[in-house]
Formats: sequence, structure tokens, C-alpha cells
Amino acid sequence: MYAREGGRRPPHSNGPPVPTNPEDKKQQQVLDRYREAAAEFQTGNVPPTMTGYWLLKKSQVWDDRTWADMGIALAWLTKQYETNPPFVRSDGLQAYSSLDSKLEYATDVLPRGVDVSWVYYTSSKSLISFSAVCCPNRFHPEISCPLPPS
Repeated sequence: MYAREGGRRPPHSNGPPVPTNPEDKKQQQVLDRYREAAAEFQTGNVPPTMTGYWLLKKSQVWDDRTWADMGIALAWLTKQYETNPPFVRSDGLQAYSSLDSKLEYATDVLPRGVDVSWVYYTSSKSLISFSAVCCPNRFHPEISCPLPPS
């Protein structure tokens, strides 16, 4: 898995590695993998290594998911959670934080510019991940907002 994690990272700001010897097959493989990972990052739906990097995934930006009103963002998070509820343990114990505690945390941190990510297993044993990413981003101020909020 870690060998394929390049698709979770944005391309380097200084561009792809420059081969010192164009005839070296190893160097060419590294360059080819870099280009493949850069393309995967833009088009893939695997979560990036840092939530702020979602802002760089221009192909995954939608007008109807860009908000200035935190209440709308919280409603979207709630809908995603309710549509894809977490798995319930057979022993009755709680496997994950409750929706109320998740919303309480999101209400506290989003106004302070902290991204919110909810990741858990659903009852079908699928892993789900969804995030509310602040823009401008507190931890990545150099990344511009892909769309103006609606």
C-alpha cells in the first residue's frame, strides 16, 4: 500500500525529478511513477495525506459543496453520516463517536479554520471518508480556494 501512496500526495511544486542519466532505467521508472502519481492525485478519489490538499483536487470541486454558512456544511456532514451510518458492534458497545459529539466538535473547530474529517467503517464493512475543508486553509494558506463559496 505505501508503495502506491504517491496518489495521495500533490505533485512537487518544483516539478518532476530530473534524471541525471536518461539511459538509466531505474531513473526512468521513478520519473514514470512520479507522473502516474501526479495524475492519480488529480483524478483519484482516495483521500489525500492532508485534508487541506483536497483544495488542490480541482476535479473534485462542486458548486453545491462550497459553503460560507457553517450550518449548511454541518447539514451536509449530517446527511453523509445518516446516509452511510457506521457499523454497529454485535456486543452493543459503541464503536465510534456519536453523531452529536461529532457535530459538537465540528461546530467548535470549523469557525477556527480547522478541517473536519469523519472516517469509519459502515455496516457493509466498507471504509467511508468525508471531510469539510476550510478555505482559506489555516494549515495551507498558500493553496487558493478552488471556488468562491455559494
